[in-house]
Amino acid sequence: MVKRRFHECAGPLTAAQLALALGLELHGDGSRLIHDAGPLHTAGEGQLSFLDNIKYRLQLAATKAGVVIVKPQFLAEVPSGAVALVTPQPYTAFGKALQMLFPEPKGLATIHPSAVVHASAKLGQGVTLDAGVVVDAGAVLGDGVWVGANSYIGPEVSVGEHTHIHSCVSILCATIGARCQIHGGVRIGQDGFGFALDGNTTKIPQIGSVEIGDDVEIGANTCIDRGAQVATKIGSKSRIDNLVQIGHNVELGQGCVVVSQTGIAGSTVLGNNVVVGGQVGIAGHIKIADRVMIAAKSGVTKTISKVGEVVSGFPAQPIAQWRKAQARLSRLLKNNSENSDDANTDA
Repeated sequence: MVKRRFHECAGPLTAAQLALALGLELHGDGSRLIHDAGPLHTAGEGQLSFLDNIKYRLQLAATKAGVVIVKPQFLAEVPSGAVALVTPQPYTAFGKALQMLFPEPKGLATIHPSAVVHASAKLGQGVTLDAGVVVDAGAVLGDGVWVGANSYIGPEVSVGEHTHIHSCVSILCATIGARCQIHGGVRIGQDGFGFALDGNTTKIPQIGSVEIGDDVEIGANTCIDRGAQVATKIGSKSRIDNLVQIGHNVELGQGCVVVSQTGIAGSTVLGNNVVVGGQVGIAGHIKIADRVMIAAKSGVTKTISKVGEVVSGFPAQPIAQWRKAQARLSRLLKNNSENSDDANTDA
């Protein structure tokens, strides 16, 4: 069994086993063992690699990897010493292969002596509580839940089965679904930013909650505010990156992807499968249609009602329109610069 510094391989697997499990086309010795993974330029015998981005095409011909996942058009470029696994989506297949080789660790179904569990809390079978965990009154943890060191589960919070809450997380006023991954430093259910700007900045008590669906992953140090009066909602199978701020009453549909340093202001509703790039700002009280894609650093100030729209810029606009505007601006700046140079020459 191969040990990395922070992860342990569950393998080895043969190339044939991997091909069968993932539905890949096998070319070469199916008995080739895979016990690790790495990039094309450093992988060696017994390691799995892949080519998905054509920028790294030259590395494929020189790779020493034992097994390589490639698209059909690159099969002929795989070195003769490597086994090829062919699929239209190498990156996805590589990710699934890594899940097989390096599965998520499981809790030990133990409660550390320093953990504090209120008498009215309910723990399912096989719950793991690491050092310094606090589970407050009325909280319910489903079977197989794992709570990392120094995390706090607030009163009446419910956590679904096999959810992994990493270290230094705080969860208040929330219902968490099954099989979620909540990474270190996440804050869920703290007060939303509610104030009446009446000259005295009167605080509006936040009395809502947070509802998170199944199979959601939330990156480190992300904050999800409780609703002002109803619930902030995160749909099942959504993926939220590190350092994201989600305001009160926001609703994310199923399968949304939100990249780091994005802020979503209160009461905005995102449809299903919306993709939000990094450092995007989304104004409050608007709606984003299903499958909309928002490019990085965009500012969304108005409702986007067209399903599948791709937008960019500030204020966000259809990406083709934004590209034309950028091209015109570039030409204008160039012309102004040339005219200025001509004027200086004449002088």
